[in-house]
Amino acid sequence: MRIHSNSFEHGRRLPVEFAAGQASGDGYGFAANRNPHLAWDDVPAGTRSFALICIDPDVPTVAEMVGRADVQIPEHQVRCDFIHWVVADLPADLREIAAGSCSDGVVAHGKRDPAGPGGSRQGLNDYTGWFAADPDMAGDWYGYDGAFPPPNDLRLHRYFFRLFALDVERLALGPRFTAADVFYAMQGHVLGQATTYATYSLNPAVEG
Repeated sequence: MRIHSNSFEHGRRLPVEFAAGQASGDGYGFAANRNPHLAWDDVPAGTRSFALICIDPDVPTVAEMVGRADVQIPEHQVRCDFIHWVVADLPADLREIAAGSCSDGVVAHGKRDPAGPGGSRQGLNDYTGWFAADPDMAGDWYGYDGAFPPPNDLRLHRYFFRLFALDVERLALGPRFTAADVFYAMQGHVLGQATTYATYSLNPAVEG
């Protein structure tokens, strides 16, 4: 199975329109936050649905350092995963998701019912936890919300779009599910998978 995007080159910078954060005149703020185009082919025989997960594995683990103007987060700091998008039950005949069809703009408190391919279900991304203590933003963040790495981070962040072909039409998931729930539910049902990724940084000292 193969996956590609017309919105970015594999392994290259994600255009700012597909990110959640961007530089602004007075610092940093929200960007257009459109989901990128994705398309796939060479699907395994017997595929009955797909699952899609977007993961940034380069998120700092010392939250107190994030966004500070007096310190740079070292590239070697231990990192963890941050989920930007999780979709289950994508139809077996689907081969493409159009740019901007599932997300266009940042919605305070999260999207309640994000657009998406018919029959699919979208889960919670990790902005749900990140904004939990912010009364202006807290809520259930469903669907796609893109890259917004710390401006003071010296590591170039990578955004992996992972597509899984499954032998079941519908995963056993509750109405409020996460990527961890999808990984658990699809154990023993994966017929194939494909990955592409883009990079992004808001630190002017970071190249790539």
